Amino acid sequence: MNTRRQFLIRAPVGLAGFVAACRGGKSGAPGSADAAAGAAGDTTPGATPAFNTSSAAGPEVSAATFAEAEKLARVEMTEAHREMAADSWRTSMAGLVERRTGPRELGLEETLAPATVWDPVLPGMKVGPSRDRFVRSSADPGPLPEKDEDIAFAPVWRLSRWIEGRKLTSERLTRIYLERLKRFDPKLRCVITLTGDHALEQAKRADREIAAGRYRGPLHGIPWGAKDLLDTAGIPTTYGAEPFRDRVAEADAAVVSRLNDAGAVLVAKLSMGALALNDIWFGGQTMNPWLTEEGAGGSSAGPGSATAAGLVGFAIGSETQGSIIDPCMRCGVDGLRPTYGRVPRTGAMTLCWTLDKLGPIARGVEDTMLVLRAIGGPDAGDPASLPARLDYDAAAPVKGLKVGYFPAWMKEPPATDVDRAALPMLRKLGLEPVEVSIPDWPYDGLNVMLFAEAAAAFEELTLSGKVDDMRAQVPDAWPNLFRQSRFLSAVDFVQADRLRRKVAAEMDRLMSEVDLLLVPSLRDEMLVISNNTGHPSLTLRTGFVEVSKARSDWAPNPAHPLPTFSPPRRVPYGVTLVGRLFDEGTLVRVGLAMERAAGVADERPKGF
Repeated sequence: MNTRRQFLIRAPVGLAGFVAACRGGKSGAPGSADAAAGAAGDTTPGATPAFNTSSAAGPEVSAATFAEAEKLARVEMTEAHREMAADSWRTSMAGLVERRTGPRELGLEETLAPATVWDPVLPGMKVGPSRDRFVRSSADPGPLPEKDEDIAFAPVWRLSRWIEGRKLTSERLTRIYLERLKRFDPKLRCVITLTGDHALEQAKRADREIAAGRYRGPLHGIPWGAKDLLDTAGIPTTYGAEPFRDRVAEADAAVVSRLNDAGAVLVAKLSMGALALNDIWFGGQTMNPWLTEEGAGGSSAGPGSATAAGLVGFAIGSETQGSIIDPCMRCGVDGLRPTYGRVPRTGAMTLCWTLDKLGPIARGVEDTMLVLRAIGGPDAGDPASLPARLDYDAAAPVKGLKVGYFPAWMKEPPATDVDRAALPMLRKLGLEPVEVSIPDWPYDGLNVMLFAEAAAAFEELTLSGKVDDMRAQVPDAWPNLFRQSRFLSAVDFVQADRLRRKVAAEMDRLMSEVDLLLVPSLRDEMLVISNNTGHPSLTLRTGFVEVSKARSDWAPNPAHPLPTFSPPRRVPYGVTLVGRLFDEGTLVRVGLAMERAAGVADERPKGF
């Protein structure tokens, strides 16, 4: 390996790392001050340690090394600057790589979160009511259907009423879903691990408790599926990635424990795009039940596909930047991405500490709130989880609420006629659409944090070469992005973090003018903005569109063109609402009103 290549792999430039390594090495370690003084040739008592006085370490570099590295960092140095940097590199930056290369090599536990925690609540901001309020709808679920498939497609709010009223047992419902999972998974590839014996044991326990009068609530006895990044004790949790396919956790994730406490029945660990990207995992691509020639969308592909096909009562997905919204929009199901910090991620795979969120995916808007109530609240294992209040009253009026929308966004892709039709629907419901705008800032610059945190979370996988075992090895897949991210500038990371705070303040201003936003589901700016600021979103089906070409999360590949359709195919489409921080209750109330007005929630994919 040549010298320049060694430098680029082993010693990425970064001011934050430089300060931490040098200050830590000279101020915190026994004998480090003496070593620094000795390296400087000064043993005078009281001599101050200085930067660039450590013993030289690492490969030799030259001015030419920096000339090439400047192309990655997009900075420019003079030849004199390059010569000085090259001459002093091995002393000034020696501590940067010691954690990884020794002599004091130190591994970082998988569960170790960064010291810095993102708090979406800005100074002076008030969050939620003084105490919880939760009033579910009182709608009549109707009689229990005769056909198993009709029962399978019922939303949780109906299933729970039938179970509570002893018209349906958890064991029967669980057997219905287990049979459907086995029958349809070969077509959809949405299941990684079927948990049949475990599920039937939970279901029988639920039936005994309910028969004894110990009804735990609306999720008691309801079968559900977990995106396979949630740890389940004794059951594989694979992250959808080849290097982890034999991974088995010893303890349940916090969300799994809470659903166990609610009496829910885990029937399957569902597929996810490998390491939470898009819809390809080690078992293949998860498909959309409405259009089986295309992927379900990622990375909560399995939860979206299985829920849409009536294979589970509900599912838990995750989102870092679009992974709940995308499959819900494409598969025509409802996804609630909670406010960052609302749901603890303890025991869930980490992709990005300051962006990851866990949330419910269901076939009914209110179902998402029933699930959120069970899984929310702080947990000691997640330093970012917050004790936020929950305020939801299904009967509260929506009339008079202000809904912000961006006029220009509604006139251009990815907006559709379904997005535009939502505006008159909201007016008819008594809400007030309000035109809003945001500054034209470089929002994609915030992705520095996503890429850097993801590369840090899977550093060992990348440096060990095991990332090469993953199925997807294209430019827009994680293996390439992890490798590229080794060369991101720590200075740019800090600047992006500062931009994030500026964007959060702008969103606070915007949300002070309206109660919620209506946005095209896959509008890139809002995906980036709202995930970075931590605002909640609800994606729900309100209509259908026609497509003449299969859709994909992956960059176009001329070698593998997507299927085309003539005549075009009719598929569901979901709009997205974005709410104020910790105000999921308003989102779901408005979504429930839209669901009823649209009248399309009960239509099912053919063949399932």
